[in-house]
Amino acid sequence: VIAMDSAGNKIPTGPPPLKGIRVIDLTRIIAGPYCAMILGDLGAEIIKVEQPKIGDESRAWGPPWVKEVSAYFISINRNKKSLTLNLKHPQSIEIFKSLVKTADVVLENFRPGTMEEMGLGYEALQRINPRLVYCDMTGYGTEGPYRDKPGVDVIVSAIGGLMSITGQPEGEPVKVGVPLTDVLTGLYAFGAIASALLLREQTGRGQRISINLLAMQLATLINIGSNYLLGGVIPRRWGSAHPNIVPYEAHRAKDDYLIFGVINERMWKSFCHLLGTDELIDDPRFVDNSKRIENRQALNEIIDRKIAEKTVDEWIPLFDQAGIPCGPINTFDRVFSDPQVQYLNLVKEVEHPHYGKVKVVGPPATFSESAIGIQSPPPLLGEHNQEILTRLLGYSDEEVKTLKEQGVI
Repeated sequence: VIAMDSAGNKIPTGPPPLKGIRVIDLTRIIAGPYCAMILGDLGAEIIKVEQPKIGDESRAWGPPWVKEVSAYFISINRNKKSLTLNLKHPQSIEIFKSLVKTADVVLENFRPGTMEEMGLGYEALQRINPRLVYCDMTGYGTEGPYRDKPGVDVIVSAIGGLMSITGQPEGEPVKVGVPLTDVLTGLYAFGAIASALLLREQTGRGQRISINLLAMQLATLINIGSNYLLGGVIPRRWGSAHPNIVPYEAHRAKDDYLIFGVINERMWKSFCHLLGTDELIDDPRFVDNSKRIENRQALNEIIDRKIAEKTVDEWIPLFDQAGIPCGPINTFDRVFSDPQVQYLNLVKEVEHPHYGKVKVVGPPATFSESAIGIQSPPPLLGEHNQEILTRLLGYSDEEVKTLKEQGVI
């Protein structure tokens, strides 16, 4: 059966790639929940285990709010079921172990050693379920001098060098506008888990995956890290400029900023034609990228004068026609009204009986055959206690009521 939309485009209706995979998610804040959300977008069942009455700390990170939950929490917790378990209570530990028997993945970001202290470390859970893929996410690793330091994105980005290269050349170091180290850690953990699940189909056994924010931060320094390791160059802050390519930064047009990048010599010639400065093509100061880096300031002074002659909207079609990457520096009202963003239909609306309608940014990938995406809105705290305990573990309604009265859930 092939479904079609009103424009005649095929709508994928096949099963999502991770259908049938169950994830027990003990994480909170950003990196872990982001990873679990992606697994959920691709069809996995996500059981988010939270502390009774408190839950994931990001639930309280508002305003803005949707009813009593923060927009922050909503952004990374769709497609999940919330189960509250007081893991300091012995009966909760037994409930958790019963869940693990039914699970494919356990994801946790506790302080190193916490799961072992509760008798829920990888070795213990692997004995319960040899097919289990267990992923621990920490700030700095499970061993070493920083083992017990809290893993906070901005601190790791400082220790790991990202803040030292972010900001204006003569300004103070600044953090990136989103918790990028957390997000990238969640993305890498997702790929690692999916890979371990694939290998399990061949070996029949799960395994432990360990990922930490500091390792992820260094892995994403790419060319800047390589510049130091291979060239001994301690990088500086460049603002919007590129340390290895010129011209490649934002310049002020008549009305606002425009950013563009000239990434090869063909583009350099086109760029000079575009600005009406053909004489620069053979200028010995700018004859190749190395010379342009050496004479960056002199070239930027020329570019600044020329770019200031037109508005952003006047420049963009000219850059597009010349095949030179460019764009405006949009504020968020312009981001979400951008014609390409709207064409891609990235903003989704999901309905919750308590929250009402909420808007979220959906998955960035599409599949030709598999239906993926938002299956359910972010859950209320403990919203699925009854369903999980009765459907999966066979508790009666009366037993669930007793667990609540005893503070187990």
